[in-house]
Amino acid sequence: MSLRSRIAQPEEGGGAGREDGRLVAAYRAKLLEEIDLAEMSSLTAAERRARLERVLGHLISREGPVLSTAERTQLIRRVVDEALGLGVLEPLLADASITEIMVNGPDAVFVERSGRVEQLPLRFASDEQLLQTIERIVSTVNRRVDESNPMVDARLPTGERVNVIIPPLSLTGPTLTIRRFPRAYTLTELIGLGSLDEQMLLLLAAFVRARFNLIVSGGTGSGKTTLLNALSGLIPDQERIITIEDSAELQLQQEHVIRLESRPPNVEGKGQVTIRDLVRNSLRMRPDRIIVGEVRGGETLDMLQAMSTGHDGSLATVHANTADDALMRLQTLGSMSEVQIPFEALRDQINSAVDVVVQLARHVDGSRKISEVALLVSHGREEFRMVPVSRFLARPMGADRLVHGHFEHLPLPREMAEKLHLAGEAVPPAFGTGGRGGPYPPRPPHAQGPYPPRQAIG
Repeated sequence: MSLRSRIAQPEEGGGAGREDGRLVAAYRAKLLEEIDLAEMSSLTAAERRARLERVLGHLISREGPVLSTAERTQLIRRVVDEALGLGVLEPLLADASITEIMVNGPDAVFVERSGRVEQLPLRFASDEQLLQTIERIVSTVNRRVDESNPMVDARLPTGERVNVIIPPLSLTGPTLTIRRFPRAYTLTELIGLGSLDEQMLLLLAAFVRARFNLIVSGGTGSGKTTLLNALSGLIPDQERIITIEDSAELQLQQEHVIRLESRPPNVEGKGQVTIRDLVRNSLRMRPDRIIVGEVRGGETLDMLQAMSTGHDGSLATVHANTADDALMRLQTLGSMSEVQIPFEALRDQINSAVDVVVQLARHVDGSRKISEVALLVSHGREEFRMVPVSRFLARPMGADRLVHGHFEHLPLPREMAEKLHLAGEAVPPAFGTGGRGGPYPPRPPHAQGPYPPRQAIG
């Protein structure tokens, strides 16, 4: 392969990619010899890039190689990316369609686009170059990675979440995962993406406004944070909201929002602030709503107690594959607290705290949909009883390899319809054709909602 073609397609094949890496490294070294580092430090990021591109253009014109305009532009970009940015990762970070970047050693770069994972023909020149890129990333958050500290999980100033694990823990070489969070979607936009339908939107909006406690459940990458962010947009502006996260991902638009983020221990193993610490502290901050990005340990008990003792309308996410599994996982996580509580007592806490479980699923075509909305109707220490009120029914996959289907809606339980009515919220038509235990009585003329108050139902 000629030099010209290698630059035009810089990373095709391991050998060509490494040879081009040496060419880029050579010009990077020449560039450093030509510039005044003291002068560069006084420039803005955009000015530094423009200055390096100009100097490098003169170097290539003077010393070669002879390239077309497109090849010259690509070589200049790669060298400047190496000097200022993150090398081969720079164009990936600039691509808004990419939501996740996964580097499995220097020879394997994968990305996720539109829910699908694909491998790109990109290579790092060596383990050393990949390690240099990793060190440049973690240094922006005052962290370090080496054999004594081979794992790092951090949030970049630009919002991306970064996970690094290097040898000896990683047997495939330095491994880097960058998760980029998409912009905040509204529930209406999620309808356009097929994640839910209009009747489900009306129901979820009524639940949030009526201060039901919601648990958003799903597997990794199923869209829990995206849905949680969309649901939070339904909270009235005048309420005081406290968000608690491991890595700040939520993008609430209300004015009265307090954002809290946990902190890992420093290199000496001190200074850690956990999600549980933040949940406990938030109860002293007079919150109207508490939103926990994800419960994964002893903080679950504190969250459940907050939900059942005056902080109605709170939201949280949990990793689980079904709505029933979500409740069992909450019970297990609650038992991880240092407070020794019998499982029966934890069941009482969950029955008292949780009203709705919204289950998400990521399908084989990469689409993310609400697979089920279920209401928790059990009380006290009795076994969990979930009543599904909405679910996605998928059809067999066709030739287009896309998941098609429809959302099925079922009548609300009578007690939940009453609770919505007492909060001044209407039951959406698709969920109000009858209740478990018999049809709803006719609506009296004086009623403000579609269903009469408790004493009139009898």
